[in-house]
Amino acid sequence: MNQFTSVNDVHDISQLVKDALALKENPYAHQHLGKNKTLGLVFLNPSLRTRLSTQKAALNLGMNVMVMNMDKEGWALETQDGIVMNGTTVEHIREAAAVMGQYCDVLGLRSFPKLRDRDEDYNEDFFNKFIKFCNVPVVSLESATRHPLQSLADLVTIKETWKGAAKPKVVLAWAPHIKALPQAVPNSFAEWMCKAQEDGMLDFTIAQPVGYELNEDFTPGAYITHDLDEALAGADYIYVKNWSSYKDYGKVLPYPEGWMLNNDKLKDTNDAKVMHCLPVRRDLELSSEILDGPNSLVIHEAGNRLWAAQAVLKQILEKL
Repeated sequence: MNQFTSVNDVHDISQLVKDALALKENPYAHQHLGKNKTLGLVFLNPSLRTRLSTQKAALNLGMNVMVMNMDKEGWALETQDGIVMNGTTVEHIREAAAVMGQYCDVLGLRSFPKLRDRDEDYNEDFFNKFIKFCNVPVVSLESATRHPLQSLADLVTIKETWKGAAKPKVVLAWAPHIKALPQAVPNSFAEWMCKAQEDGMLDFTIAQPVGYELNEDFTPGAYITHDLDEALAGADYIYVKNWSSYKDYGKVLPYPEGWMLNNDKLKDTNDAKVMHCLPVRRDLELSSEILDGPNSLVIHEAGNRLWAAQAVLKQILEKL
């Protein structure tokens, strides 16, 4: 693996999941891979699980780690070429990314979308330029359109906890929120689950209100419905997440009542386990009775962020 920005960078997702679970059983077996290697983690936006899990994963592999919060500690970056930098930006991404690549063997980057211009966000201009100019392998810590480390951890969690004979039914269920959120997590989850479905690992359904359909590039093969009750029938796993509209980009559209998951809605499922990437707004996105109850996997899932990151870093280090 030369970089990790989406499921498309993974040759064999089933094997990567197995690698993550093997590392969970033996976290320190590959410390020789990271000896005298440095991971740089570059954040333009807040982080809790991504920062701590990726840092710990690197330490488990024997790496040194440096963290840079660019939004608070770095210079304001310019990304456009061919302009006179006589405004508020201080350093060009060409120099900034290149310098970071001088200091680090692998770089992780986190950068959220602005949710103002769909073309700008979905072009991933900032991310792609950073990859181009740093000249070292890059791991996505979340971009404008994807969060692949989260999605890998989600798939690891499903694989680890599923004990049934048949394939599990996995549902991505839209949930309410008080503000517009990016599509990165649901895009990425859908992309990974569609690939897993293609490989015969599970069956995948997406449920969202009218107007909240994701970009079709991320949902090939998924069964899509606007009826939450239909989606939940017979579900084994429910992945709860809010996102803003893709079609009416970045907008929060009107939606009918009844989209927050609670114990009553679980009655028609196959005693489904409930997942969420966190952070979660209790009793808005997801009911406290589920979060504090036996069906919740959110903490288990967050714990698997460590092993997902470690599996990715291990494969990258093996190529260096």
